[in-house]
Amino acid sequence: MSTIYILWLRQLKRYFRSKTRIIGSLGQPLLFLLALGFGFGPIFQRAGGGNYIQFLTPGIIAMSILFTALFSGIEIIWDRQFGFLKETLVAPVSRLQIMIGRTLGGATVASLQGVIVLLLSLLVGFRPVSMALLPMAFLFTVLIALLFTALGTTIASLLEDMQGFQLIMNFLVMPIFFLSGALFPLQGLPKGLIAVASVNPLSYGVDGLRGTLANGVHFGLTMDFLVLGVIVAILLVVGGYLFSKIQV
Repeated sequence: MSTIYILWLRQLKRYFRSKTRIIGSLGQPLLFLLALGFGFGPIFQRAGGGNYIQFLTPGIIAMSILFTALFSGIEIIWDRQFGFLKETLVAPVSRLQIMIGRTLGGATVASLQGVIVLLLSLLVGFRPVSMALLPMAFLFTVLIALLFTALGTTIASLLEDMQGFQLIMNFLVMPIFFLSGALFPLQGLPKGLIAVASVNPLSYGVDGLRGTLANGVHFGLTMDFLVLGVIVAILLVVGGYLFSKIQV
């Protein structure tokens, strides 16, 4: 447990030491909130969808978590290239504990990023529908962060170069985000798009956040929680196995 705690704390220290990283990672969510929220807001309202800021904010929170969590995997490749990972792996502790510690650290950072975006969204007019549901919204935030941090760790365990990781991440991130229902309702879409959204894990994260923060669900909160929980468990097992096979 001490190993997990130390690695978790190390990830947090890295995050808070980099003020540029914190500020830079907030630029894209704010751009989406302001440009899309106010740009498409009147159109969304005239179409009978209501307040677009209320609809959009949960999706932008999920986007912020997605980006931060997935790209936390790049630190494994960075540490491998500069020899820091070797020092960690030769320690007399289980590699599974190392992987869990790094994953929890990355997920905590991604969750904090989501909370910051939620707080900033209050400045542009977003209002949670119920304060009583905020703890459940935070639970979905953590599940999304754990899922995509574990996915980033799994992918990084298979790669050795930074460029390859970035290419794969760019190939994954945008389809996962745009086909999750973060920017548009899933109701009434063509069956093909609904099928794609149904196998996209971020769709259930967005749906869970939207249900707890904006009172609008598509799959149902129970289904959202179960799907995210099962995928997190699977990725932790797979990621732990692949991480244990890393050669340094």
